[in-house]
Amino acid sequence: MKAVATQSGTIVIAEVEPKELEYGHVRIRTEYSAISPGTELSMVNSSSESLLLLGYSAVGIVEQVGDGVSHALVGQRVACYGAPYVCHAEWLTVPTNLIALVPDKVDPKEAAFGGLGAIAVHALRVADLRFGESAVIVGLGTLGNLIAQIAHAAAYRTVALDTDARRAEMVRQHGLDYVYADQRLMELELSEAVGEAGADAVLLCVSGSGEAVTNSALTWIRDRGKVVIVGDLSMSYSRELLFQKEAQVLISRAGGPGRYDKQYEQENRDYPIGHVRWTEGRNLEAYIRLLADGRISMKKLITHVYPVARAEEAYDNYRERRDVIATLLQYGHET
Repeated sequence: MKAVATQSGTIVIAEVEPKELEYGHVRIRTEYSAISPGTELSMVNSSSESLLLLGYSAVGIVEQVGDGVSHALVGQRVACYGAPYVCHAEWLTVPTNLIALVPDKVDPKEAAFGGLGAIAVHALRVADLRFGESAVIVGLGTLGNLIAQIAHAAAYRTVALDTDARRAEMVRQHGLDYVYADQRLMELELSEAVGEAGADAVLLCVSGSGEAVTNSALTWIRDRGKVVIVGDLSMSYSRELLFQKEAQVLISRAGGPGRYDKQYEQENRDYPIGHVRWTEGRNLEAYIRLLADGRISMKKLITHVYPVARAEEAYDNYRERRDVIATLLQYGHET
């Protein structure tokens, strides 16, 4: 089967064998897979001579079920998340802990971003907000946009900031009142948006040097507030600002509990819901439910769809153009 990989800093279309269908796993015929540019371009830039498969979020049709599978049937559409089981490939073999059923009313193109959706949901769980509390989301690419939409859907007092006015406008179209492309203006109006005490949490969905933005975030939060690192951001900040508010600086790791746990993923052993309410699989389901309920949408974020054979062009597009937001690879159809 065809799969997208990187080797020595280049994108290649490789021929690989599908993984063996293990107990508790399903085989999926991929319809769309979503590119995560931050993670994947970093992998491309640092790749060696060894072939490395890319991708971690997709949607497709179940074509075969392994022993022990009870909640997925052949012919059902599912979203799936998590490398190495999910990648940009024509066929995927995925443990059922990492899939979510997709209702007919959900566009499969939106469902393909289930991995990013689970990451967005988990980031808000790390912030541990309660009803009536507030969040500032900095960086409104695909992930930041989703976090802002989900926070708004959860009735948090939500502020969103990006230096790109176009990205800010895309968030504003989802009904958020406090969306900014100018940090100084946001700071002037922050108390109106979140209250005089400051925001309960700031979620940083940006990459690169983190000192300036993290220090700014520490001035925006209330006493004992939280700063959550979501993007690939260096963790440098002022101890004095941290000390003054006894603030917490937290990092959000992937899509939730279960990620990187061999027993949960490969062996498909779920955590008891009474002990771990929101696993990465249940966060994926939550994202699909939000789509089904019409509370969030990816439609306007999807700027490009490429057939898998043109994957190199899709990655080059991210490097060369600022207006690219969300990109899909399509399987089984020529465009």
